Amino acid sequence: MEINEEKNEINNNKSVKGRLLDSAEELFCEDGFEGASIRDIAASADCNIASVNYYFGGKQQLYEEVWRRHLIPMRDMRIASIEKVMNQSENKPQLEDIIKSFADTFVGSMIDTEKTSRMSKLMAREYIDKHLPADMFLKEIMMPTVSAMQKALMQTFPDLDESKVSFIVFSLIGQLVHLVHVRMMLEHSGDETTRELFSSVEVINHIVKFSSAGIRAYIKEGK
Repeated sequence: MEINEEKNEINNNKSVKGRLLDSAEELFCEDGFEGASIRDIAASADCNIASVNYYFGGKQQLYEEVWRRHLIPMRDMRIASIEKVMNQSENKPQLEDIIKSFADTFVGSMIDTEKTSRMSKLMAREYIDKHLPADMFLKEIMMPTVSAMQKALMQTFPDLDESKVSFIVFSLIGQLVHLVHVRMMLEHSGDETTRELFSSVEVINHIVKFSSAGIRAYIKEGK
């Protein structure tokens, strides 16, 4: 009884749109897109069914917004981290500073245990039963981030072959994604000893040194 009263109080303090997003995310994680009905989502959010169409236009759009409320802030944080370094250095930063700031933000935004767990469930569901627009992640998340990093690298190294910059950025992102995946596996394993050995801070510092050296060698080789 107390739990229900607490949930009702939380719901009353949130907007209808926020409650729908929360309930939809929970049900999409647990039941998948097909299994989570609009009726169940509305009931869980303590809203009427019509509110889904009013705020989102339908179940598909609601599903996309559940993803966007995770992905857009992550994208914006990464781009902001790049712009901050560029602004503070008057567009003449050290390469290590660009990579370190980007890596810290990239990894930090993905290792919040609770959020990462929900995202993992959503990703697993989406991988099996795809319902997101094919180009949504590419256009709205990846390309703006890659573009910001490309711009920063070109400003830092004007002699860098522009046609190769995207490969450098994808290589860096690949290392960071792998770090996040390993951290997630260790979190779920419950092995404290192994998790302590695999320090995110130390791995990020390695990635910064490794990537910076590789980029400089790549530039030198191209001259």
